[in-house]
Amino acid sequence: MSDSAGRSSNYCYRHPDRQSFVLCQRCGRTICPQCQTQAAVGVQCPECVKEGRASIPRRKPAIVTAFRPGGTQPVVTYTLIALCVIVFILQNIPGVRDYVTTFGVYRPVYTAILPWTMITAMFLHGSIIHILLNMYSLFIFGPIMERLLGRGRFLALYLISGFGGSVAVLLLAPASAVLGASGAIFGLLGAFFVIQRRLGGNNIQLLIVIALNLVIGFLPNLNISWQAHVGGLVAGAAVAFVFLRTRHPSQRMLQLVLVGGVVAALLALTVVGVLV
Repeated sequence: MSDSAGRSSNYCYRHPDRQSFVLCQRCGRTICPQCQTQAAVGVQCPECVKEGRASIPRRKPAIVTAFRPGGTQPVVTYTLIALCVIVFILQNIPGVRDYVTTFGVYRPVYTAILPWTMITAMFLHGSIIHILLNMYSLFIFGPIMERLLGRGRFLALYLISGFGGSVAVLLLAPASAVLGASGAIFGLLGAFFVIQRRLGGNNIQLLIVIALNLVIGFLPNLNISWQAHVGGLVAGAAVAFVFLRTRHPSQRMLQLVLVGGVVAALLALTVVGVLV
């Protein structure tokens, strides 16, 4: 049986050739970035915006500025890149370097007293090559995922994926010390794979990219944490699966609960890793 009918809901109703995961908060129809207009809560399609404006009493002319989240400017992606660059500069300033490294790098043995480093580590990098490679990957995949999911969901995906990478390091390599955005970026790859698979797209090239990067992590003398890669990949795929299963506006609360469940599971694993 063909699943074209089910897949059609993943395309903008005004532009059938454009895939999107953002729904109008009033009518629930899928809309691409070009058709999105910011509302008090979420975004709305052009028809709902027009209906809403028509229902407002016109006392005097008003200027309406349309803002389309996740549109042509991937603000969250660029902000994350800027933060990583700023932190990298701080890492190379004498007198500041030691402070940033001590309280930013994730060392599993200090998880109980420095738990925030499970998040801050994803904004630190060990060398210019390290940050260039990671920021290039984020620059490529970040805008794609941000436009598909919207800014809030994208940021949640990124942070949870990075956290998942740290949890995996805690469980699988507790004697190591890690830093870098690789875990979060692998989470984006895992999420993109889940979404592509649901849409029926060609996953072969993406699988090759993921496999090659995972294999590189296992090569000796490269100081690459494959544990963070795997943890980020799994966490990102889990969050994307939740997003796909709770796309309707009426499922907003369920989506928050399920994403919270993913975070709770990671927290539980963290407690286990600390106690063991």
